[in-house]
Amino acid sequence: MRISEMSVPGAWVFAPQVHGDARGAFAETFRASEFEKVTGRTLDLLQVNTSVSAAGVLRGIHYTDDPPGQAKYVTCTYGAFLDVVVDLRPGSPTFGRWDSVLLDDLDRRSVFLSEGLGHAVLSLQDGSVLTYLCSLEYSPGHDHDLDALDPDLAIDWPVTGRDGRPLTYLRSAKDEAAPRLADL
Repeated sequence: MRISEMSVPGAWVFAPQVHGDARGAFAETFRASEFEKVTGRTLDLLQVNTSVSAAGVLRGIHYTDDPPGQAKYVTCTYGAFLDVVVDLRPGSPTFGRWDSVLLDDLDRRSVFLSEGLGHAVLSLQDGSVLTYLCSLEYSPGHDHDLDALDPDLAIDWPVTGRDGRPLTYLRSAKDEAAPRLADL
């Protein structure tokens, strides 16, 4: 597995070796010993989430108060997403910086986000599926949203899907009403 830290400190991309043959494909997408060697921590698994999204669905930016903080290990099991990580840690020298990685069912990359980082995904194909391994159970009193289309963040969201057709962004009412970075 190739592991690289993103430009947002505390976020890593895990790119497994995908073994394919006439039967299909196999990839080892998580190994605790490799994860711990690179991140210097364990992943305490307390909740697993799965989301299914149509092309153009934009979820986030979501984050959890730190403390308690929620770390996530995110994998695309079908389809394709642009996965975006935003540094929302107060006092961080990279506060407001974002980075992105394509998560899809071909390369089988995963992304790990440490506590204090914001997270958003844009589905690039109908029926795309994400699985989130979470270090904290859902805690509504600690969870927050940030506007993924905030011009101050200037995230370079794709305008076409995996099939080349134009995307129309679809967000929840909660995500549409989210504050901007300047309001934090």
